[in-house]
Amino acid sequence: MLTAILTGFIFSILLVFVGKFFKGKLSILASIVPLGLFLYFFQFIAPIADGEVITRSFQWIPSFGVDLGFKLDGLSLLFSLMITGIGFLVFAYTSSYLKGHEYLDRFYGYLAAFMGAMLGLVLSDNMITLFVFWELTSISSFFLIGFNNTNPASRKSAMTALGITGIGGLLLLSSALLLNNITGTYSISEMLSMSEAIRGNEFYAVAVLLLFGAAFTKSAQFPFHFWLPGAMKAPTPVSTYLHSATMVKAGIYLLMRFTPILGGENIWNYTLIIVGGITMLYSAIHTLFRTDLKGILAYSTISALGILVFLIGLGTEEAFLAAAVFIIVHALYKATLFLVTGIIDHQTHTRDVTRLAGLNKIMLPVGIAGILAAISSAGIPPTIGFIGKELTYEATYHSETIIIISMIAIVLTKILLLYAGFVAGIKPFTGKLPEEHKNVKAPGPIMWIPPVFLATLGLVFGIAPFLIEGALIKPVVTALGGDASEIHLSLWHGFNLIFILSLITIGVGTTLYFIIKPSEKLVAAAARYNKISPENILNLINKGFVQFSNFWTNFFQNGYLRNYISIIILFMVVLVGYIMIGNTRFVIDYNSLSKITVYEITTTLILIAGIFYTVFTESRLAAVAAMGVVGLSICLIFVFYSAPDLAMTQFSIDTLTVILFVLVLYKLPKYLKLSDYKTRVRDGVLSSVFGLIITVLALEVLSEPVSKQVGEFYAANSYVEAHGKNVVNVILVDFRGADTLIEVSVLSIAAVGVFGLMKLRLKMRDRKRYADTSLKPEKKEQ
Repeated sequence: MLTAILTGFIFSILLVFVGKFFKGKLSILASIVPLGLFLYFFQFIAPIADGEVITRSFQWIPSFGVDLGFKLDGLSLLFSLMITGIGFLVFAYTSSYLKGHEYLDRFYGYLAAFMGAMLGLVLSDNMITLFVFWELTSISSFFLIGFNNTNPASRKSAMTALGITGIGGLLLLSSALLLNNITGTYSISEMLSMSEAIRGNEFYAVAVLLLFGAAFTKSAQFPFHFWLPGAMKAPTPVSTYLHSATMVKAGIYLLMRFTPILGGENIWNYTLIIVGGITMLYSAIHTLFRTDLKGILAYSTISALGILVFLIGLGTEEAFLAAAVFIIVHALYKATLFLVTGIIDHQTHTRDVTRLAGLNKIMLPVGIAGILAAISSAGIPPTIGFIGKELTYEATYHSETIIIISMIAIVLTKILLLYAGFVAGIKPFTGKLPEEHKNVKAPGPIMWIPPVFLATLGLVFGIAPFLIEGALIKPVVTALGGDASEIHLSLWHGFNLIFILSLITIGVGTTLYFIIKPSEKLVAAAARYNKISPENILNLINKGFVQFSNFWTNFFQNGYLRNYISIIILFMVVLVGYIMIGNTRFVIDYNSLSKITVYEITTTLILIAGIFYTVFTESRLAAVAAMGVVGLSICLIFVFYSAPDLAMTQFSIDTLTVILFVLVLYKLPKYLKLSDYKTRVRDGVLSSVFGLIITVLALEVLSEPVSKQVGEFYAANSYVEAHGKNVVNVILVDFRGADTLIEVSVLSIAAVGVFGLMKLRLKMRDRKRYADTSLKPEKKEQ
């Protein structure tokens, strides 16, 4: 199973070296990778249908309870088959759609990496592993959405998608850490056995809301939905693969996977019902006001995702059954419509539905695929879409949660989705062919076979639903904690209220299709309300945050090192001072302190004199020399307290520092221009208070009982384990090796920065500009 997941990543890496091989006529061979993976997962249908759950585990970071644990049950198998099956068709379709593209190999690499990340996500049985693959899907989708990187709109869409889904990833990690704090494990299977304890925990609601944040951002739920229509700037294969069948359903998968663990409580059910209900109806209404085929499909996709969230929120076995069927229904018809849209755009160079008609005369197979997909999306028999719609109505009608409002919302949504499906799948192919498209040519078979195949499956599964009933649907319901023994899919459920609602949906939706014609007037009418749209509101919040960040940066990061140090010291004074004042146990035992000798008094007086001379002198060199006196005084204190190694280190560093300062300051003006009196008083008070706090802390530490346990450990193990006789060196190099490595890394980075500054050569106009502004960059450049 791990090999199957890594296959996509390995193929992506191999393309770096053999990518040219997949740019020409043999590019279709890249589809062998997802096809092989599909066949691999296909072989598990029989054992999974018999109730078997296949698990694999590999050690990764056992000390933190993190392993590469994978689980294949009905839910993960369904998603794995969709990821690889539709992935195979998308890979094949891409070989013709992007034929001759300069970066076709790069595109395949992104697709393969995304496929591997999605497989890892749906198969993970460890929350940290799931989080890692979750983030990998966001990163790989960023490259796919922004594939046309010369287009500013594509880059912006990619950044928006990465930003929204990235926030979701952070929320998922927070939820994982919180659930681990509650259960003591990251294993999803182990959490399942602790579901009662989790629901009874005081942090249950917080964990649920964090998980919701991850799922809602990934699955484009209101008000985070706007990133999905923007992502339509990506090539059509990306829209087909990511935004209809895989990535956007990652959030749905997350909710379904954790339903047996966290579901059943009011906060879970009602939140999903409300958010899903608002999303499905809001986005369905938006399809009325779009003329771009991808825009129509994008909003209908968001609406379909809202329906799935709504069904999961209902929490009944009927709702789980409806959700499982609708996942397949939506993947088949929406992937078909996206592929059809890509063909239309590729051949006619437009996606404006007001300019499209009569294309059936040119590309009949594509028209057949589009019409079949539209019929399935409308829920018209004998397609699988009809079964899915009936199950959705039944689940809503038999639920005990706000039935009337829920029924009205779901029926209106289905009517509007029927309209959207007809506009996207039927309108471009019926009517009179416009004059501008008279010379349009039919696409090659590699482009039209995938949508025809998917649309045909929607018809076949509708006529013979038993093909997926036991193999896919029942295992999914079982994985969600339901009883699948009584499930039986059929095309005819009898003449009842549900069937009447289906007839109303078809009748009203069809009438709506003939009455409302897509037009620019409708687009303009919707544009009037953009000011109150979630996207615009979040953009305003983002602008306000940027302005606040600029203010914050200009105030604190103003280019003066002395201000940085003052702020840091002030923060430390306030924080430590507050703790000291509130700590009633903060007592200094003066009797435990040794007596002060004349040598210490003399050295301290010299040190104080050096400090005062450094502060008040107007000579740069004198100030450096006085600082050297301060350093040497500290060396003497180390000697008095039997620390000659520290004294020698201090002496060496201090001497070198004085020499370096003298060399640096040699060519600068001899005298200092000191700051004003108020600034000097402020800095003096701050430094004195800070010194007082440090002194009190040191005295309090000396009054604490000495524990020799740590020292004895190092003394006993330094030579035995680290083979070093100098305990201090062993601690620094071995026991604190990582810390020392970080310190060395910081110094190396600083050295690289200094080297870059030394090599900097400003143009004459830049020198003049910075000189005129006293070496302070302008605000807009900060």
